[in-house]
Amino acid sequence: MRIALVGAVEGSLVAFDALVAAGMAPSLLVTLAVDHSARHSDFVDLTRPARAAGAAVHLTKNINAADTIASIKAERPDLTVVIGWSQICGSEFRAIARLGTIGYHPAPLPRFRGRAVIPWTILANEKETGSTFFWLDEGVDSGPIVSQRLFPVAPDETARSLYEKHKQALFEMTPLVVLAVAGGGNAGTRQDESAASYCSKRRPNDGIIDWNQAAEDVLRFVRAVGDPYPGAFTFDAGDKIVIDKARPFARQGRYIGLTGQVQTHTDFGFTVLCGDGSTIEVTSWRGKRPKIHNRLASTFPAAP
Repeated sequence: MRIALVGAVEGSLVAFDALVAAGMAPSLLVTLAVDHSARHSDFVDLTRPARAAGAAVHLTKNINAADTIASIKAERPDLTVVIGWSQICGSEFRAIARLGTIGYHPAPLPRFRGRAVIPWTILANEKETGSTFFWLDEGVDSGPIVSQRLFPVAPDETARSLYEKHKQALFEMTPLVVLAVAGGGNAGTRQDESAASYCSKRRPNDGIIDWNQAAEDVLRFVRAVGDPYPGAFTFDAGDKIVIDKARPFARQGRYIGLTGQVQTHTDFGFTVLCGDGSTIEVTSWRGKRPKIHNRLASTFPAAP
């Protein structure tokens, strides 16, 4: 079967490798050029592994562009698989492959459609999530479900650890889904629109920490927006500090001070007072370690 794979992120490479390992290497890869890599914080250059596997490569920034449509049509795919592409795929694109076009979404559809799903899953304090393959239609992650695998979200889940769970599911599911579709017996299960929910796009500047929140919420925020995403950050006298790891430090009332104020230096980093009176310890960060009693900002510094 001739497969066209569309994608440009870590998960796209996982799916590509899974198909190659299963003896179903895509005949065409449609991906972003490196000079457009800023579109995805988890961008991966797939051109080298694709060419090594004998796949043709088409570079594009618009999946619905005329030259992209023509390139896919020229390959005469039986099935198109979209994994890690942040554009709505138009009807002309979806109609090219003989069997149709399937997509992948790191959520338990119909819940959590949309963008930035992994951070939102953690921020919403979800206890369970899932990986879903579905037929693409004119909506946003709304087509019939082909296959879905559910798994728990750990209490201390990070964006990276959750991303790795989805990557493992992708590697295992992708060949099985393609085989099921190739057999012609998987029309999919219609999604329940009454259960649908939508996640908004997140931008790097959405990572600013609100120290007025409770310590538990600040820690969840740090876990949710970190690697492979831009990260949680704050400002110390105008200097940006990106916080990669933090943990609970002291109970409510142990330290008396201002919200966002650095209370102590430790062997591993520094501690900050949160809005509920509890203190967290920052153990991994990028930027200068702030001085004790400095107050970290939850707003952007004023322009000079």
